Amino acid sequence: MPVSRVVHAAALAALIASAADDVSAADEERPASEWGPADERGAANRITPGKVLEATALITAGHIYELGRVYEAGMPLFPGRHYSLTIPGSPTGGPIGNNNILYHDEMISGQLGQVGTQFDGLGHIGSRVEGEDVFYNGFRREDFGSAFGLTKLGVEKAGVFVTRGVLIDVAAYKGVERLPVGTVITAADLEGALERQSVTVTAGDVVLIHTGHGSLWMVDNDEYNRGAPGIGMEAALWLAERKIVMTGADSWPVEVIPSEDPDLAFPVHQELIARRGIYNIENLDLARLAADEVYEFAFMFAPVKFKGATGSPGNPIAIR
Repeated sequence: MPVSRVVHAAALAALIASAADDVSAADEERPASEWGPADERGAANRITPGKVLEATALITAGHIYELGRVYEAGMPLFPGRHYSLTIPGSPTGGPIGNNNILYHDEMISGQLGQVGTQFDGLGHIGSRVEGEDVFYNGFRREDFGSAFGLTKLGVEKAGVFVTRGVLIDVAAYKGVERLPVGTVITAADLEGALERQSVTVTAGDVVLIHTGHGSLWMVDNDEYNRGAPGIGMEAALWLAERKIVMTGADSWPVEVIPSEDPDLAFPVHQELIARRGIYNIENLDLARLAADEVYEFAFMFAPVKFKGATGSPGNPIAIR
């Protein structure tokens, strides 16, 4: 989701007022991190040794689920994004040596954001408040923004995610294969689905939401890109109150698009990433996990350490 479309200050003030009437928008956009004024990891700090051990205790069958999409030509891309992989020559080099070894290399070009399975770091989303561009923990863009990589909140600061994962199958709860584009997932929907699954959400968890929207991937890319079912602000605040580490879904924004309020642009991204330090991962393949009714699992993901990047591609995995 492009930062250029982040909500403007006036709309943000209205959003914040609805969530906390007694706090100004400017104050809300400069919250002190619970991990201190220098913190750049946000909710990743909740992954303690205890959470890692809790996650590994969920591995009882040894089944691995790859949650990442294949990066390939023709996959759904956010408007304006580009992805290309080429093999220079075939073979690229060789044969060389008495053993006649030869090899292939590849050349890849494209963006990280909204290309395949994509992890949003804390440098991805900010807010313009009273003329200043403010990001997680009150960091100002003028102090760390750079065309050659962010000097704060780079994805290399996030670390590795090994923690308890929870799948919330909202599509199954609603009794449908796929929620239509624009369906708002509420806190009551999350609670209902969790009750159906006999699962709870706890601090330090990664929460993945199955909507069925992923069934459109490489099948109907236009409909996939047109919008998405997803969590609204009420559900986002419900998840934030449970002190989770990351949200994710089988859609490109995780949050509902079109937004509940047509005057706001990607407000859930702003609430969770910029204000709460909670990460986001998009374009997941959750079909097998949902089909096997795997609702608790060990979640593992290591963002690629692109210094100063706002996010990372990758292939997160669930193990049960």
